[in-house]
Amino acid sequence: MILVGIGASLPTPDGSLPRETCRAAAVALDALPGLRLQALSRWWESAPIPPMPGAPWFVNGVARLAGHAEPEALLAALHAIEAAHHRARPYPNAPRTLDLDLLDCDGLRRDTPLLRLPHPRMTERGFVLHPLAEVAPDWRHPVTGEGVGRLIAHLPPQQLRPG
Repeated sequence: MILVGIGASLPTPDGSLPRETCRAAAVALDALPGLRLQALSRWWESAPIPPMPGAPWFVNGVARLAGHAEPEALLAALHAIEAAHHRARPYPNAPRTLDLDLLDCDGLRRDTPLLRLPHPRMTERGFVLHPLAEVAPDWRHPVTGEGVGRLIAHLPPQQLRPG
């Protein structure tokens, strides 16, 4: 099972709103060679983490993909989808037109300068764990073995709501 986090907080230059961009990203994920979109969570809205006064809220979701992909090649494909939606990286955690995070890739572990699997901060973020629970309720963290429900139960308070 491959899990991809989808998020956006800024409109694209052509005027697409964040939710539209997230939907388009899900369609693009389903079109990746050798992969198929199996499930897509509902959209969640969340305040930026870390907090940034005046920054727009994010629209977030998680896609579950079936099939096989090498993680590094999949990450490159995710970056290409981001670029097609005008993703800029001016500084860490900046508002963005699209953010695609490879959360888990068949339970593989990687810790390289290019790729860390599972995603290193996913267990701290309700905007990842809540939609992940919708598409993979039995998912367990590949390193700790903790289930997604337990991880959600231990989250600190966060500004988050189903969209």
